[in-house]
Amino acid sequence: MASAKILMSELDERTIARMVAIPHDEARISYYLRKNRVTDFNEYTRVLGDYCNHHFSRCISHGGRLSDAQATSWAKEFVEKEYRRRGGDIVTAYNDAHDGTNGGIRAQLDIIAEGLKAEAIERYIRDTFDHHVAPNSWNTKVEIIRQFIDYCGVHLSNSIRRDQPERYAQNYQELIRSYVTALQQTSSIFRRL
Repeated sequence: MASAKILMSELDERTIARMVAIPHDEARISYYLRKNRVTDFNEYTRVLGDYCNHHFSRCISHGGRLSDAQATSWAKEFVEKEYRRRGGDIVTAYNDAHDGTNGGIRAQLDIIAEGLKAEAIERYIRDTFDHHVAPNSWNTKVEIIRQFIDYCGVHLSNSIRRDQPERYAQNYQELIRSYVTALQQTSSIFRRL
């Protein structure tokens, strides 16, 4: 089935790296930061928002910008989510940026970059599925999903039922999330340059 082969080639790790991950890594590298500490919370939020807008402009909108408030809010969400995963919060993150500990502000810009990259990779995979999996042909959808599971099966979580492709043919979001999670854990596309 030609469409399934094309889908698999577009979801190959090297293709995802070339199309999505490398531009995100390059956006992170291109942001100049004079120092790794901030003096107060206003500077902290300004740097987070400025970086988020820099990255957004380079990789997502290709020249467009978010409002300062939107960029800052989005950046703080990425940072706080990661810090909560580690048992902290935005205050802990600010203290790290203020004191230069745990990687200082640079490490938090890395968190934002990785969050934006992960979202972009998930969107790319979802769009690729949408492009190759025709919504009006049930049998074709099931067959393409079956081939995808066969191709990526070892990387998918144990919760994915490999013997039931029809379960994912109507709504493949769980399958996509499982694949992105597997890529985050094993793939070099989630490792910074």
